[in-house]
Amino acid sequence: MHILIIGAAGMVGRKLTTRLLREGAVGGAAIEKLTLVDVVSPEKPETTVAIDSFAVDLSTPGVAETLVEGRPDLIYHLAAIVSAEAELDFDKGYRINLDGTRYLFDAIRLAHQADGYKPRVVFTSSIAVVGAPLPLSIPDDFHLTPLTSYGTQKAMSELLLADYSRRGFFDGIGIRLPTVCIRPGKPNKAASGFFSNILREPLIGEEAILPVPESTRHWHTSPRSAVGYLVHAADLDLAQLGSQRSLSMPGVSATVGEQIEALRRIAGDKAVSLIRREPNEMIMKMVAGWAPGFEAKRAIELGFTAENNFDEIIQVHIEDELGGGLP
Repeated sequence: MHILIIGAAGMVGRKLTTRLLREGAVGGAAIEKLTLVDVVSPEKPETTVAIDSFAVDLSTPGVAETLVEGRPDLIYHLAAIVSAEAELDFDKGYRINLDGTRYLFDAIRLAHQADGYKPRVVFTSSIAVVGAPLPLSIPDDFHLTPLTSYGTQKAMSELLLADYSRRGFFDGIGIRLPTVCIRPGKPNKAASGFFSNILREPLIGEEAILPVPESTRHWHTSPRSAVGYLVHAADLDLAQLGSQRSLSMPGVSATVGEQIEALRRIAGDKAVSLIRREPNEMIMKMVAGWAPGFEAKRAIELGFTAENNFDEIIQVHIEDELGGGLP
């Protein structure tokens, strides 16, 4: 098994690499090689598995063909720029999130036509493919109505994934990730970053900014579960998907106020007092159209799992990032 991870230097990419190396196999096939690429060179983990790691920009013509030359059996396409950056830089958003994806899919198509190459492609999409007005629990067959450039780019990529899979060029599945929370490390440029910030920083005694009302409700999953979705998707019988190749993942629907109360239960009033309210009109406008929750019936029936509440999500962060206890 040769696995290519595009976007391997990101948080999810790093955790996915660690999980794959720990398990050592996908669907009973031993992992013999990993190719890790991103716009910055991903770190090479210590392992006996053969690893290639280098920096590339998927949106540069010709790069995708180079990546496909090694005929990886499984391709994870995680690379993207995040929601707020895609909104602020229109051209960059479409170049990275849409053009890069099509370059990859076309490179696979040309290889398929040349020698029958047909890999499994796992594409990270987003719940941003839907937009308000939304029900509290969004059904699997809800129409795609993105209200951001990022969501539009992901929705267009989902259509490409379905069409290229229908034509038999590759076997693709789209994973609509909930907002990943709590993200470790430093804040990124995602408009959703505050969902993690208001928990991550107070847990280590630092101040965090809350730019939206506590009544704001959204759909979340932990980094551990996000990686679990990707691993499960690699070994799933995709014939079960039919023509609907993208799935909304299970998660936890919670208001910001409910997040804060979970923080209070686990870390106390002192941690909660470190959250400073600072309304941001641009972020509030974006968040107002975001999904409050999904039924995710298809994904659950296919074996995808997530946390049940925000207390569990916080505990995952403490276990995975803080050594199992609060500082």
